[in-house]
Amino acid sequence: MKRSQLLVGFLTLFVGVVIGLVVASNLDWTAKSVASSSEVAAEKPELGDQAPVSKAILNAQATSQAFVEVVKKVSPAVVMITSEKVVRFRHPMSDFFGDEFFRRFFDVPEREFLQRGLGSGVIVSKDGYILTNHHVVKDADKINVVYNKVEYPAKVVGSDPATDVAVVKIDVDEDLPTIRFGNSDKVQVGEWVLAIGNPFAEMLEHTVTHGIVSAKGRRGLRIGGSQMRYQDFIQTDAAINPGNSGGALVNLRGELIGINTAIVGQANVGIGFAIPINMAKWVMEQLIEKGKVVRGWLGVWIQSVDDKLAKAYGLDEPMGALVTQVQDGSPADKAGIKDGDLIIKFNGEKIEDSQQLTNLVASYPPGTEVEVEVIREDGKHKTFKVKLGERPDEEQISQGGAATGAAKLGLRVQNLTPQLAKQLGYEGEEGVVISDVKPGSPADREGLQPGDLIKEVNRKPVKNVRDYRKAISQAKPGDIVLFRVRRGERNFFVALQVPKEEEKK
Repeated sequence: MKRSQLLVGFLTLFVGVVIGLVVASNLDWTAKSVASSSEVAAEKPELGDQAPVSKAILNAQATSQAFVEVVKKVSPAVVMITSEKVVRFRHPMSDFFGDEFFRRFFDVPEREFLQRGLGSGVIVSKDGYILTNHHVVKDADKINVVYNKVEYPAKVVGSDPATDVAVVKIDVDEDLPTIRFGNSDKVQVGEWVLAIGNPFAEMLEHTVTHGIVSAKGRRGLRIGGSQMRYQDFIQTDAAINPGNSGGALVNLRGELIGINTAIVGQANVGIGFAIPINMAKWVMEQLIEKGKVVRGWLGVWIQSVDDKLAKAYGLDEPMGALVTQVQDGSPADKAGIKDGDLIIKFNGEKIEDSQQLTNLVASYPPGTEVEVEVIREDGKHKTFKVKLGERPDEEQISQGGAATGAAKLGLRVQNLTPQLAKQLGYEGEEGVVISDVKPGSPADREGLQPGDLIKEVNRKPVKNVRDYRKAISQAKPGDIVLFRVRRGERNFFVALQVPKEEEKK
């Protein structure tokens, strides 16, 4: 019994010693852990407060230095362009009485004043070719380029109003700095960009602003009037102001990705637009080589598709370009494309809207055979092989070959399709719809607008574009053409006088 009690006591003591050692060991580890934690805790405020800030500062410094290096690299190739134009001022009463009558009875000399313009440009070759905007050099009597604080006379190599791209050249006895071209197709929304130009005044030469690419593929904007037909803008929030036109939009690799061309409003509000360099380069090369831009031509009037039109053609979402009129004798006409066809693919590329199709067709050289896939009004799909022609000038297109006197009225018309009639509220009516009005033309001065329906010309009903052309084909300079027009629920008459040759500007 005593022996058993002794054994139990020994075992209890042994267990107690083991437990004691384990507890002591744990206490020692815990103490060390607590001490270590205290040390770490004491260090954490320092690490937490300073390390991330230091890293942020380093990142900011790196970005800032990147901006600095890009500006050093590209800024020398951005130049100032100044223009001068002599504007002749007529006495306002001469418009009322007529120039000849006014001059006969009033000895009032015609006044002149010098109009000055300011813009920017980008040197693209060592021998002096400079890329800029059409509107920077438009109608200028004299153009100068300021490079390295020295003013050089410049000549216009070529200018393209349809893209607002122009090329000028200066002669300098040295190799000029240039900017490497980027690939605007690979530009990503959200990436950093810098804009360099000469906003507002000559004293602000080489102003640099920064921002991001806000959007790509901006099309159908009311910029540059009806002349800017081909649009595919890069949108940026980098500050762009008057005088920046023609300047450089570059990425952080120092590559030229766009030519700054337009803003919303009169000054920067964070919405600016640049012509993608791929488009500008294509135009530039043709202007240098040929003096003009030669574009492919399909020969159709088109419009974009909304939700209702998409459903009418069996589509789940809006896409494609709806043919509202096929021009007689055009490549599309010869291939069999008809009014009401919805073009959904052009040479294998899906068509999102009418502007995209316009850009695509123009990018192909005349003579190229392409495939055009359409959906007919009956829902059937058809594919046509079309040999593109060369795009005629705007006046020939606007009237489809009508007399030049009629073309000067400034109207572009298209057939009234059932879809267009429903959209504009002209169901049950006949006539042709005004699709465009040239600024400053007789039609513009008399208040005609896109969307107006022309029902009669010189008291003869018109049912389609052919009737319209026939009705005005005999109009000569000085003749009066009487239109019966519907706008909304109202019908009215408008008399337009075909401008005389001496009035052509």
